Amino acid sequence: MTNNRVPLSVLDLVLTSEGDSVATTLEHSVDLARRVEEFGYGRYWLAEHHLFPGGAGAASYLLAPVLARETTSIRLGTAVLIIDNYSPLHVAEIAGTIAELGGRGFDLGIGRAGPSHEQRARSRANNEKIAAGEIEIGPVAPSREIDGVTIPSFSVTRFNDTRAALNERLLARSPGAPADFEGQVRDVLGFIEGDYEAEEGVEVVASPAHRADVDVWVHGSSPGLSASVAGSLGLPFGANYHNFPQLIVETVAAYRAAFVPSVRLPKPHVIVSVDVLVAETDEEAARIGSPFAPWMYIVREEYAARPFLSPEAAAEFPWDDERQATVADRLESRVVGSPETVVRRLAALAALTGADELLVTTTAHSHDDRVNSYRLLAEAWARA
Repeated sequence: MTNNRVPLSVLDLVLTSEGDSVATTLEHSVDLARRVEEFGYGRYWLAEHHLFPGGAGAASYLLAPVLARETTSIRLGTAVLIIDNYSPLHVAEIAGTIAELGGRGFDLGIGRAGPSHEQRARSRANNEKIAAGEIEIGPVAPSREIDGVTIPSFSVTRFNDTRAALNERLLARSPGAPADFEGQVRDVLGFIEGDYEAEEGVEVVASPAHRADVDVWVHGSSPGLSASVAGSLGLPFGANYHNFPQLIVETVAAYRAAFVPSVRLPKPHVIVSVDVLVAETDEEAARIGSPFAPWMYIVREEYAARPFLSPEAAAEFPWDDERQATVADRLESRVVGSPETVVRRLAALAALTGADELLVTTTAHSHDDRVNSYRLLAEAWARA
């Protein structure tokens, strides 16, 4: 979806709604891909999540060839395929297979696993301070408004380190040994572009990755390693506002500062992800979006998502100021409202970040509400 503003694309988190089966969730993803292609969106990217009882995206890259058969032109991709869960060779082979099956190329969005060991150590220290009454749960400072864009502050929350450690073990990651992310990305590029050099001096032709029609993207949430790797390798970059809005300006700036032109990309290219829900009125959007707060609270409390509640079930969820404070940053940065309200806020986000594209993710209990949100946004964006 493009006009005199920037193109719009879709990020599907492949989340299950309360009362739906996994099969229904996957069917909804197929239908949504068809519909947003009709609405004019440019890309349809799939997320990867593990040990989510409320998600069907643990191996969402397997869904991509199905979507390719059910659509004709929309660009398919991952946002992200978590490289620490695989070997670089496996990642390249997955992308090459999908590109060949789809017959129209593939956007391989790569991301790092989290949280890091340093982040977990800080979170454990926070847990101790919360238990001792030394710090309170909630934002550490008021949110800011920069040119119409909400930049929330960081929030103090409890961290479920037991669950994080279980995820690490079950996904066979090596504790205490952070991966060489730049090396991983370079290896993936080598397998795809055909210039991988094995230390043993053996020629490596990684079919079906070899010379496949695959564009490699790096996605990141901070002005750290991911942004610098994407820039230094001359790759397009996905900046995560929808899940980590606090540092969006610094993250995009770090990528651009690190950028080195390459044969892949002559100048920086940024897509910014944003959580959006559109309905006919601000009031109706608020009603449809009301389950997001309790759902996000559960995500942070349990380090795992449950099935997405209906507005009626959300109204019965026990709520208090502490729980509100736990998810304040995500509520403030979510773009919810009528088409006019949402277009204004998205235009501000694109202007502030200098985004070349916006990547929209929409969560709602009803599949029809989600489809309608994308339709309303596409129509309003085209009119803007």
